[in-house]
This record gives sequence, C-alpha cells and structure tokens, in this order.
Amino acid sequence: MPSKITVDAFIADVLTNDHAGAIERWYAEDASIQENQAVPRAGRTALIQGEKATLARFAAVETELLGGPLIEGDTVAIRWRFTFRTNDGGRLVMEEVAWQIWRGDRIWRETFFYDPAQRTIVRD
Repeated sequence: MPSKITVDAFIADVLTNDHAGAIERWYAEDASIQENQAVPRAGRTALIQGEKATLARFAAVETELLGGPLIEGDTVAIRWRFTFRTNDGGRLVMEEVAWQIWRGDRIWRETFFYDPAQRTIVRD
C-alpha cells in the first residue's frame, strides 16, 4: 500500500514531464497499462519504449494535476491533463483519470479512462 508521501512523490515526478523516466522509476517490472478497454500493454521495459515512441511524435508535453490523488489501500486515482505540442504549432489536449493498483511503492496495474474524441489536434 503506497503512502500519501510516496504517491505525492510520484505525482511530482510526472509533473516534470519525464514520463518515460517516471515509468522506469515508479512502475513494477511486471506492470501493465491499459487505455479505456483496450488490450493492456505489459512489462516495464515495453511500457517505457511505448512512452518514448509516443513522446517522440510531439515537440513537447505539458502535464497538469487536476484532481487527487484519491488513495484507498492499494488503489490510487489521479486526474490529469496533458497538452501535447506538435512540431507545426498544433496541440492535443487530453484529460484522463488514471486508476492505479500499487504493490508496495510501485505501480502494478494502471488503466487510463478518457474520452477518445479528445484525440484531435487543434491548430491555433
């Protein structure tokens, strides 16, 4: 069961926008991530590679904490907003709730819940 101090440290790490590094530092070796009802991706190494591939498609990402953390035993819920900046000046804004199951001080299972309609790049 993670302490509030541990979860707050994880959140602070994610807010630095080093998302692949946060996976490396905070996720269990056998962790899995699932988006909505998609098939989960598993294994910390694969999760890091997937995050790096996603981030490589964008010029920058900005992370905001919108709510939480809500902690109940091994379960943590966090509401995030991510603003992805494209190389040509566009942006994609995604709000999501991360539902996490922790094993000690590591995230073991995580599901992101979001509206897929948000996956639209807006040009200013």
